[in-house]
Amino acid sequence: MDSIQLFERLGLALAIGLLIGVERGWREREAKPGSRAAGIRTFALVGLLGGVWAALAGFAGPIVLGFAALAFAGGFILFEWKEARASDTSSATGMVAGLLTFALGALAVFGAMAQAAAAAVATALLLAERSSLHGFVERLKWSELRAALILLAMTVILLPILPDRTIDPWGALNPHELWAMTAAIAALSYAGYICVQMLGERRGLLVGAVTAALVSSTAVTLSYSSLPRSHSATRAVISAGIVAAWAVSLLRILAVAVFVAPPLWLSLGPPVLLAAFVMAAFAAVRYLRSSGAEASSEGGLREPFDLALVLRFGLLLAAVVFVYKLVITQFGNIGLFPLAAVSGTADVDPITLAVARTAGTAISFTEAARLILVAATTNFLTRAAILLHTRDMGFALPLVATGAAALAAAWLLTLALA
Repeated sequence: MDSIQLFERLGLALAIGLLIGVERGWREREAKPGSRAAGIRTFALVGLLGGVWAALAGFAGPIVLGFAALAFAGGFILFEWKEARASDTSSATGMVAGLLTFALGALAVFGAMAQAAAAAVATALLLAERSSLHGFVERLKWSELRAALILLAMTVILLPILPDRTIDPWGALNPHELWAMTAAIAALSYAGYICVQMLGERRGLLVGAVTAALVSSTAVTLSYSSLPRSHSATRAVISAGIVAAWAVSLLRILAVAVFVAPPLWLSLGPPVLLAAFVMAAFAAVRYLRSSGAEASSEGGLREPFDLALVLRFGLLLAAVVFVYKLVITQFGNIGLFPLAAVSGTADVDPITLAVARTAGTAISFTEAARLILVAATTNFLTRAAILLHTRDMGFALPLVATGAAALAAAWLLTLALA
C-alpha cells in the first residue's frame, strides 16, 4: 500500500479506538481523574496500536503481528485482572473490548476497512446497550427463549439439510418447501406473540392476525382458534383477528392478481373489495366489543407457539399437497374449475398466479376472476372446517356465516358484472 492508504487505514484504526473508548469513558465520566482504568485515550491508543503492528507485519511478516497480539493480550488481561480485584468485580467486558479494539485496528490496516468500521459500530452499540440488554434478559421467560431456539433450529439447522426436491413417485412432496412453510407458521405465531407482549392482548391479537395474514390466513385461523376464549371480550377480539385476517387475505389475492394482469381489476376488484368490506365491518364491530379483553384475559398468547400444533399443520399441508398432486396425476386435467377448487383447499396463491398469467390469452379476464374466486371459496371452506372442528358453535358459526355471506355477495356481484 502507498503512504496515503496507510494514513487512511491508521486513521480508521484510531477512529475505531476512539469510538469504543468514548463508550467506555462515558461509563466512568464521573470518576476522579487518574482513577479511570481504561477510557477514551486508552482505547484510542489500543486501536492505533493494533493498526501500527498490522502495518509492521506488512514489512516483517505476519508472525510479528501474532507475537504483538499475544504480548498485548497478556498485558491487557493482567491489567484487567488487577483492576477487577481492586474493584471487587468480575466483568470480562472491558478485557474483551480491549482485545477486540486491537484486532479491529489491525483489520482496518489490513484493508478490510468497511468490515472493521461496521464491527466497531456494532461493538460500541452492544456496549452502550448494556442496561437494555440486561433488562431484556431479566424479562425474558424460559418459554420465550426455548421457542426462539426451536425456531432457529427449524430454520438454521433442519431447513438447509432437507432435500429441495420431490421424493415421491408422483412429484408431490418437497421436504424443503413443506418444512419452510411449517417453520413460517411457527414464525408467524411467534410474531403474533410479540405483538401481544408489546401492544397488549387486545391490540396485539388484531395486529398480529393482520400481519400474519399477509402470509397465511389459514395459519391465523388455526392458531387463533386454539386460544382460550371463555370470556366474551376475549372471544370478541379473537373473532375480530380471524375475520380481519380473512379480509387481508382477499386483498392480498387481489393485489397479486392485478400485479400480474392489471386488467383483472375490472372483473376481480369489485367482488373482492365487497367481500373484504363485509369481513372488515364484522371485524370492526367485534373489536369494539372487546374493550374488556385486557382485564379479563385468561391467557391469550401465553406461549410463543405450540410446537405440536405447528407440526400438525405441517402434516396437514403435506397431506393436502399429496392428494392434490395424486388427483392431477391419476385423472389428468379434468377442467380448470375443479383444478382451482382442489388447489384452493391448500393455497390460493399458486392458482392465482397461474390464472393471472394466462388471463386475456388462454382464458378471458372474466373466467380468470371466477377461477380465482373458486380457489378463494374452497380456501375459506378449509378455514371454516378448522373453526367447526373446535366444536364451539357459538364461536365458530358467526365467523363461518360472515365469511359465507361475504363470499356470496362477491359471487352475486361477479355474476351481475358478467
